[in-house]
Amino acid sequence: MVSREQKRASLHEKLQILRTLTHSHAVNKMSIISDASTYIKDLKQKIAALNKELGCAKNMNICEEPSPVVRVQVLDKGFLINVFMDKSSPGLLSSILQAFDELGLTVIEARASCSNSFRLEAVGGEHEEADGGIDANAVELAVMQAIKSTPGK
Repeated sequence: MVSREQKRASLHEKLQILRTLTHSHAVNKMSIISDASTYIKDLKQKIAALNKELGCAKNMNICEEPSPVVRVQVLDKGFLINVFMDKSSPGLLSSILQAFDELGLTVIEARASCSNSFRLEAVGGEHEEADGGIDANAVELAVMQAIKSTPGK
């Protein structure tokens, strides 16, 4: 038969193991158990968050995709336009170039990559016959609208 002292020692040892596992600094039994309960709740929340991320990775239609990065810098005679997206889609480059044309921008120089992600660096200048000035915000908005309206995006 197990003595009372042996039961008490066994319980004390198990509480110390629980205290170590949960990173508790508590001294009495109730505080150790309370800290362990809080630790378990935190772990459950982390698991739920990871499962949600995993679900997003498996089914991209449910989750929001990262938004494209569009930066427009004003140059002496035109703009430097940088566009980056995590994934490319067919027709994206032509949609952006069409938006430039509709704004009255002529592409002077451009570099594009459409393999896995989408990158575009373009220098655009205003058409000679373009009336009024085009500002950087208008260029950025036009590019963002072109990206959103691209079929298959």
